[in-house]
Amino acid sequence: MGFSLSNAALRLVSGAFILNAGIGKLALDREHATGLQAAAAHVVPQLKDIDPERFGKLLAMGEIGLGAFVLAPFIPSRLAGLALSAFSGGLVATYLKGPGMTQPDGIRPTPAGTAMAKDIWLAGIAVALVFAPRRRAAAIARAKAKPAA
Repeated sequence: MGFSLSNAALRLVSGAFILNAGIGKLALDREHATGLQAAAAHVVPQLKDIDPERFGKLLAMGEIGLGAFVLAPFIPSRLAGLALSAFSGGLVATYLKGPGMTQPDGIRPTPAGTAMAKDIWLAGIAVALVFAPRRRAAAIARAKAKPAA
C-alpha cells in the first residue's frame, strides 16, 4: 500500500468535511433532527420510526465515524472509497427522491435542491478512490511495455 498524494488530497478534503458535519450535528435540536429524518425517510422509509433526537445522534456518530475512517491513513484508499460511495449514494438518493429538490427533468436542482445537489462531489471522490490505478499494477504494465534493450 503505497502513498499517493492525489488519494491523500481526496481523502483529506472529503474526510474532514464529513467529520466536521458530524461534529456539528452532535448538538442538533429536535426540529432540525426531524427535518433531516424526514429527508432521509424518503430513501429509507423505516427511518421515520426512530425518535428524531435518536436519529440525530446516530447520524452525527455515523458521520464522525465515516469521516475518521476516510481520514485514517492505515485504511486502504479503495476501502475508504467504498465507504464514501455508500454515504454519497445515500445523499444523491435523498436529493433525487426528495420532494421539490429537482426540476421537472428529475436531474437539475431547484433552488431548494441546490444544497443537496452539491454533495455529488463526494460521489466523484468515491469513484476516484475506488477506481484509481494501483501503483504496483501500473508499474508492472509500464515495465512490460518497455522494449527489451
